[in-house]
Amino acid sequence: MRRPVHKLGLLAPAAAAIVLLAGCGTGGMASGRGDEQNGAKLFTAKCSGCHTMAAAGSSGTIGPNLDAAFGSDKLQHFKEDTMLNLVLDQIRDPSPPMPPNLVKGQDAVDVAAYVAANAGAQGPEAKANVTSSTDGKTIFTSQCASCHTLAAAGTHGTIGPNLDQLKPPLAVVQHQVENGGGVMPAFKGRLTPAQISAVAKFVSSSAGKK
Repeated sequence: MRRPVHKLGLLAPAAAAIVLLAGCGTGGMASGRGDEQNGAKLFTAKCSGCHTMAAAGSSGTIGPNLDAAFGSDKLQHFKEDTMLNLVLDQIRDPSPPMPPNLVKGQDAVDVAAYVAANAGAQGPEAKANVTSSTDGKTIFTSQCASCHTLAAAGTHGTIGPNLDQLKPPLAVVQHQVENGGGVMPAFKGRLTPAQISAVAKFVSSSAGKK
């Protein structure tokens, strides 16, 4: 019988790591540390819109705050390999709304290595340095990429609607960005009015185009 898998956010990271080391998991322990540089790129593209992690400049609220989840463990000097395998286990067998197969194989190990090395590095209350750009594409890539598919931005997220199929008008995009809905957080107060306007214009003018 398969043992229950404990999820990030449902169990304290240290305790979950102990369970993991006792034999929980869905694909075995990672061998080696992984490529953190590749993991950083993949995290930005696939995960940053859903998770807060100061080192990545991300402030997503759909999934667990990774600095809060691992900050206390970092202060207690838990082994990085322990955290790597906990993150890898979550990637392999995720809890909703995190989609399955977001990254696979060595890419999953690389993302886990990047998170293990950087999550909570500034403590559990670390503040992300959110982009100050007013370029709509840059804002979309940093805040929305992991949740939405939009060919013009080169993104393939599956948590939120496929924007190329939806082709939402400007007013709808602006309202959604400001107020959120479903699993999407409200960005009013997190992005400036100018940034919200810029990203809304980018999405409405680019959706459905290549």
